[in-house]
Amino acid sequence: MEAPVAAVTRIVEQLLRSDVPLRRADVMRAARRNAADEAPLAPGVASEAVAELVGLGALEPLLADPTVSDILVNGPDEIWVERAGRLNRTETTFSNSAAIVAAVERVIAPLGLRLDRASPAVDARLADGSRLHAVIPPAAVDGPVVAIRRFVSVVGSLGDAVGAGAIDAAGAELLAGSVSARKNLLVSGGTGAGKTTLLNVLAGEIPGGERVVTIEDAAELRLPGHVVRLEARPPNAEGAGEITLRTLVRHALRMRPDRIVVGEVRGSEAPLSKVHRQRPGRVARRIRRRGWG
Repeated sequence: MEAPVAAVTRIVEQLLRSDVPLRRADVMRAARRNAADEAPLAPGVASEAVAELVGLGALEPLLADPTVSDILVNGPDEIWVERAGRLNRTETTFSNSAAIVAAVERVIAPLGLRLDRASPAVDARLADGSRLHAVIPPAAVDGPVVAIRRFVSVVGSLGDAVGAGAIDAAGAELLAGSVSARKNLLVSGGTGAGKTTLLNVLAGEIPGGERVVTIEDAAELRLPGHVVRLEARPPNAEGAGEITLRTLVRHALRMRPDRIVVGEVRGSEAPLSKVHRQRPGRVARRIRRRGWG
């Protein structure tokens, strides 16, 4: 039995009029108290009200499903999910396009990001590590579009990859040897091909005593050992405060890294990251000599 829409709406309105801090735990306690009066026999009322206030609304149940790896919103009435590599349309809907935008704004506001006609696209990392990308009009012609990439851990080591049939034993041995020999490795592939998973697996072969600096648009990697994580940042509403991957690569070279892992190489950070070897001092000299810094 679904939670009555009217009851959820009333509870949301009551909470908005109250002085409850918009923290999930506080809102949930208040929502449960109100739900006991509004709809004592309807399950899920409090949870839906909380999702409307501090979460992604209708998408919250999908985010709670561990089998879902991607959530794709093409409009209020068209929401798809990927499970085990297959896309399926769901029955989940938003009330209208404004509800989609409001849901995205709720989760990006604490991150200092914005989404409006002047800045119609946003990239953000959710609290659970999932990556959200949203585009609204005028950049999105048919209405708000949202894509959420979730990180479902399937393969934990090269041995697991061999067991799952993703790679043969000889290939796993070659990759492990390349990591051990400190070779530069480039992981490439299409969307959803498993690039991040493979990179995490390869990082598991790095000796524990080495210092690793990771550089990403949105922090997705989950590396073991001595790891320093750096994350790029887009400009703020005034157009200031941008931190690029290229800038972070330069910072990383001054952090005494044994290894540098760049999550995505797509622009001017490429010539910086490709020259990193075993000696950061020598790298810095090469950067100055070639005029990359």
